[in-house]
Amino acid sequence: MSFLELKNLNARVGPLPILRDVSLQVAPGEVRALVGESGAGKSMIGKAILGTLPDAIRITGGEILLEGEDLQAMSPKDRRRMIGAKVALIPQDPLTALNPARRVGPQICNRLVDILGWRRREAEARVIELLHEVHIPAPERVMRAYPHELSGGMRQRILIASAFAAEPQLIIADEPTTALDVTVQKQILRLIRDMQARHGTALLFVTHDLGVVSKLCQSMTVLFGGKVLEDTSVDQFFSAPDHAYSAALLAATPKYTDPGGSLMPVPEATIHAVEAEIAAHDLAHQTETVRQ
Repeated sequence: MSFLELKNLNARVGPLPILRDVSLQVAPGEVRALVGESGAGKSMIGKAILGTLPDAIRITGGEILLEGEDLQAMSPKDRRRMIGAKVALIPQDPLTALNPARRVGPQICNRLVDILGWRRREAEARVIELLHEVHIPAPERVMRAYPHELSGGMRQRILIASAFAAEPQLIIADEPTTALDVTVQKQILRLIRDMQARHGTALLFVTHDLGVVSKLCQSMTVLFGGKVLEDTSVDQFFSAPDHAYSAALLAATPKYTDPGGSLMPVPEATIHAVEAEIAAHDLAHQTETVRQ
């Protein structure tokens, strides 16, 4: 049984579709990538799961099942409780994710105290244990620091520790290395991989970097314009992608075996073909809605 399952999820901003019949599954302990260019809908899927979509975006159909329970059918209170206990987020920008006016310690303990009902002392001990695990020296001192007093890599390690603190069954990592330099990115990716393997947590990894996917993930979902174009294993994708857009993405990826080689953009013909596919989907969806 899948821990997380999306079934034909649709979302709109006014009349504009941004998620189109998105279906995917994440099994317990699985590492799945959500891949696509900017605007493909990757982060929107994560926000839909967490229930943090902007007010302007409305889910118009489909199901979000967590251990078989439909989050859409729950009261806001029950949904927050279930998400708080079983799902966590590693956000994209660690500086904006932390309140600059508050010390680090209380911020990362509050989820355990306010949502899960831990005692403050137990929460602090757990967080210090996790800070050691993510290789932060002198964690007691770091907990008393303000976010601006720490480096970007240190802040991201803190958010990784916070995500794993309550032993969630699923972590959504929303491009967690975007705001970091290349050297620190490598360290953070290795840390996420090691923590995921140690804790056995399922991971939904949002990224546009196929190199990261090849090293970290087992399965992947390729998106374009809010529509799933391919849902496959990582091995299958890199050996024989099924969709023409997937093949074009793979061909456009720089090769370490060809340093300085020319970059190949995704052909315009491929983009036009995918756009036509999406337009046909939207027309069929509108026709079905009218019939109903």
